[in-house]
Amino acid sequence: MKAGICARILLLALMAFSLGACEGEGTQFNSVDITGADYGRDFALTDPAGNIRQLADFRGKVVLVFFGFLQCPDVCPTSLLRAAEVKRLLGRDGERLQVIFITLDPERDLPPIIREYTAAFAPDFLGLYANPEKTQETANAFRVYYRKVATGSSYTVEHSALSYLYDPEGRLRLAVKHETTAEALAADVRALLHPVISH
Repeated sequence: MKAGICARILLLALMAFSLGACEGEGTQFNSVDITGADYGRDFALTDPAGNIRQLADFRGKVVLVFFGFLQCPDVCPTSLLRAAEVKRLLGRDGERLQVIFITLDPERDLPPIIREYTAAFAPDFLGLYANPEKTQETANAFRVYYRKVATGSSYTVEHSALSYLYDPEGRLRLAVKHETTAEALAADVRALLHPVISH
C-alpha cells in the first residue's frame, strides 16, 4: 500500500515537472529572461489614494514595474512613454498590462504629484511610494541601485534603468533594458499573456 502511494506521488511529480517544462518551451524573449530569480518577489507600497498595494492585487495581468523619480529628465519619461506605446500596440491585450512606477524620491514626489505624473502617460498607470527607509528596503529587494547627487542647491537621483515584467501569476519573468523598443517589449508582454503550450 505504502509503495503504491509513493509510486503515485512520484508519477504526479514527474507529470507536473514535464508540464512545467512544456509551457513556453522555446519562447524567445527580447528582454532578459530571469525566470526563477530570488529577488523582486513583491512589494507593499502606498498608492496616491493611500491604499497599500502588492503584486497580488494585479493577478491576471502582466505587470511592468519601473523605479524612478518625477524630476528625472530622460530615462523615466522615455520609459513611461514606451510603456504607453506598448499598451497601444497590444490593442485589447493592453487592458491586461498594469504599469507601476515606484518613486525613489519620496521626499519630493508627493501623492498628488505622482498621480498627475503617471496619468499624463496613461490613466491607469499607477505610481507608488513609501517613506525613505521603506523605499531603500524595496529598492534593495529589487536590486535597484540609486543615490542622491547634489546639484547646486538641490539634488538629482542616479538610478538603474531596468524595468521588470511579471507574468499573470505574479512571477518575475523578464528584466527589460532601457534601450528595448516598444515593439520588442509588446511582443514580450504578448508572449507572457498567451504562453505557447508545446509537448
